[in-house]
This record gives sequence, C-alpha cells and structure tokens, in this order.
Amino acid sequence: MNLYAYCLVEDVDALDAAPLGISGAAVRLLRVGEFAVLVSNFDSDTVAVTRENALNHAAVVRSVLDRTTPLPFRFGTVITEKQLSSYISARKPALELRFALIRGCVELSVKIIRELSTEKSAPGEITSGTTFLEEKRREIRGSEQSATEANDIATWLHEQVETLTRDEQVTVRPSEKLVLAAAHLMARDKISQYKEIMAAAREKRPELHFLFSGPWPPYSFANIELEFKSQFGVS
Repeated sequence: MNLYAYCLVEDVDALDAAPLGISGAAVRLLRVGEFAVLVSNFDSDTVAVTRENALNHAAVVRSVLDRTTPLPFRFGTVITEKQLSSYISARKPALELRFALIRGCVELSVKIIRELSTEKSAPGEITSGTTFLEEKRREIRGSEQSATEANDIATWLHEQVETLTRDEQVTVRPSEKLVLAAAHLMARDKISQYKEIMAAAREKRPELHFLFSGPWPPYSFANIELEFKSQFGVS
C-alpha cells in the first residue's frame, strides 16, 4: 500500500483531530525510528496538482504547528512504509541536523514591491545607428542601477532582522516590481519583536510596499531531499 507523506515531527505521540488529507483520506501518525510521520493511505502513484490537494497538504502540516515544528515533505510525496523507513534510516544524521535548525521556529515571509521607471523611447524615435546605440547604453545603465538598488534593498532588509533570525532565504529580482521575496526562520518567542522591527522598517522606507505573511511551517528551510523516483522507483 502506498502512503502520502505530509511531514516529519518530533515529540508527538498522538494526533488531536487532524484535518482530512489528500483526497479526503484520514491522517494518522506513523512511528519511524526516532521520528514520526504524518501520513494517509493513498491508492495511486501520483497526486493531482489541484488547489484542493495543495490546501489539504498545507492544512495537515499546519495542524501540528502549535505543538511542534514540523519538517514538511514536498507536495506530492508518495511512498511505501518500507521505502520511508529506508529513507529515514539512511538520512538520519542529516534530518537530526535539520531539526536542530528549525526546532522551536516558524517561517515568516516578507515581499517588497517597488515602482519601476516606465520611461521608454517613443515609437519611431530611433532613427540612426548612433541613436540606437545610445538607447542601448541607457537600457544597460538602467539595468545596472536597478540591480544595485535591488541588492541594496536586500542588504538593508538583512541588517534590520539579522539579530533575530536563525536563517533566511532571499530571492532578489532586480528587473521586477516584486523586487525581493524573503523567508525568515524565526524562534517563536521573537515573533513580536520581529513584527515591531518590520513595522519600523516600513516607516523608514515609504517608497517601498511591504507584504507580510506567517507564521508558517518552515517550508523554505525543510530541505528534505526526497527524490523517491530516482532512489526507489516511485514518484
């Protein structure tokens, strides 16, 4: 029988009214060595990528967030109990290190939006090779300036929260309005302080628009290397 795996957990011996999982299946706790895994029985080898399935996966992982810090599996992880046991046994040291990083933490995310210059040459303005080259130089200078500004924003954000975060994942997009997306791994007892600092940061940079979300399970920091198709022949 196949299983659908949602997350690994520590120090959880029983589930309190877990939400229904993928395809409405009941979720149970499977003990595997020193860890436990939230799983449900699954009849197929693949999972349809639908909004409902994605929400069900997230709801199951989040259902234990108040009790522990889960280590989420990626969406669509279908495995047998034997293969799951083999994987956990082989990866035990790495999983222990990952739990040491995320234990007692949650993920908070921030996205930063800025206004980009919309100044462009009017149609038909480029009438010679010289004009064309000058236009390209302006585009290159604009791209370089945009990249510098984006990296400056990333550095500035890091400086605001570096004393609070245990880890971070930051994506910088110099050419886009959504210039930066950051995930911060935060100890639960520092969440209030983090929110205060970010509120102050927003006041310091009124030219930027901030979007905050969380707390979430630490999806960005799970880093569970589950390539079951190549390792075990299943998806």
